[in-house]
Amino acid sequence: MHSIDKKINEMGLILPTVPSPVANYVPFKIKQKTVFISGQGPIINGKIIYEGKVGKNLTIDDGINAAKLCCLNILSIIKSVCDDNWDNFEEIIKIGGFVNCIDSFKDHPKVINGASDMLVEILGEKGKHSRFAVGSNSLPINIAVEIEAIFILS
Repeated sequence: MHSIDKKINEMGLILPTVPSPVANYVPFKIKQKTVFISGQGPIINGKIIYEGKVGKNLTIDDGINAAKLCCLNILSIIKSVCDDNWDNFEEIIKIGGFVNCIDSFKDHPKVINGASDMLVEILGEKGKHSRFAVGSNSLPINIAVEIEAIFILS
């Protein structure tokens, strides 16, 4: 078993099935060895797990957990793109995080850290990345968080 799969198992996590797009786009696009992953939401098996606004009907911890679910979907896509072989994965380059939140919310970095921390915990140095974390007055289908990612293939 690859060390990344071992770490995922040790954390008690299960990578979901690669999610289907909710509109007219593809889940990822490859240009040479760079892979651009479309925004992923806190959706498992087609069901929204965290819906609504952080600071209104969701807590910061809910937002962090939503970001972790987005990250699981990203990891699922990475593994799929790599033909289920983590040796084909080189590193995460960047993630971009959107938080569906009230106007006065200021803890976007804390929420998106849910995904950033998970990437580093699972992938080690290969999981360190640049990023942005911003607030939004709404997100598609009222999801709490949406995260996109860019990574490099080996």
